[in-house]
Amino acid sequence: MSSEFLAEPGAGVAAREGDSFSEQRALATGFAIVDLSDRSVLTISGPDRLGWIDSLTSQSVARLAPGESSETLLLDGNGRIEYAVRLIDDGVVLLLLLEREEAGGLLAWLSSMRFILRVELADRSADFATVGTLGHPALPVAAPHGVPLAWRDPWMSVSRGGYQYAVAKRHPAAGWTYSELLLPRAELAELSASAIPVVGLLALEALRIAVWRPRFATEVDEKTIPHELDWLRTAVYLNKGCYRGQETVAKVHNLGHPPRRLVMLYLDGSDTVPPSRGDDAVLGDKTVGQVTSAAHHYELGPVALAVIKRGTDPTTELLVLTGGLDVPATQDVIVPPDAGASATVARLPRLGALRQ
Repeated sequence: MSSEFLAEPGAGVAAREGDSFSEQRALATGFAIVDLSDRSVLTISGPDRLGWIDSLTSQSVARLAPGESSETLLLDGNGRIEYAVRLIDDGVVLLLLLEREEAGGLLAWLSSMRFILRVELADRSADFATVGTLGHPALPVAAPHGVPLAWRDPWMSVSRGGYQYAVAKRHPAAGWTYSELLLPRAELAELSASAIPVVGLLALEALRIAVWRPRFATEVDEKTIPHELDWLRTAVYLNKGCYRGQETVAKVHNLGHPPRRLVMLYLDGSDTVPPSRGDDAVLGDKTVGQVTSAAHHYELGPVALAVIKRGTDPTTELLVLTGGLDVPATQDVIVPPDAGASATVARLPRLGALRQ
């Protein structure tokens, strides 16, 4: 069977190997894997590796234990996301799992920030191939220093030092058991001959959207701050300071509101034209945001993630403009309009009250 390949992001890996709904079910039940071999892997070795990354990025990782997983963000001076990195340390080397388009720029920037620290950087993408799974298939996971290189997605719950804006009684990620495994790249070709089903990237995208999980390649643009995507949940340690962009993170969370917010959209399935990343979401005659990811979920039907203006009424139906059609879309609130302003600030009495 020929595979259908994705345009960016994710070019070079199969979008679909067979029936999309069957692939989603197989992946969701943990029996299948998804080929993510287009992803990049950077490594940092040396005794200063954890403290160095801790000082540069949003998460607290200075004491990351061997085999423990985390994720972190590199922000610019205004708190906007420049890179999103999945981290696992094996006791000797810190491995950075990234989208392909992030690797070159991040490697160059980190190389410029080494100074006299005892760290060594390398691009190991040619050595390791990434596969995704929601189960525990028997795979030849790399373990060059005795610790299997298996990154467990922390999105299932709020990480220590994090904060969740979503107010759902039960977050849809409560049962999210996703992980990314690093295999010796030479072993990847043998998977097609094994009994383990390999599904396309669209299956993973549908499941990811359903649990409100942001992805750098789709949800992030040049203006994105972590609050807009509810990424304080797992990628930001709020009690840590002194990293680039920390002032914006603290100010928006404690005193302000993110200017945009992530929503999931339930799309009218009567039309067969699926929305695309970048399609406008409109309310009346005004554009209020854009679709960032879309899929046809095997249980929920046509769904999408979109980033929209904070003040958009969460109870109002939107229209997604795609393929010359206006597709009705109902909002499922992820980041509420009143997200932020979390600090308890004492109110000063009015001058007149002081005189009474």
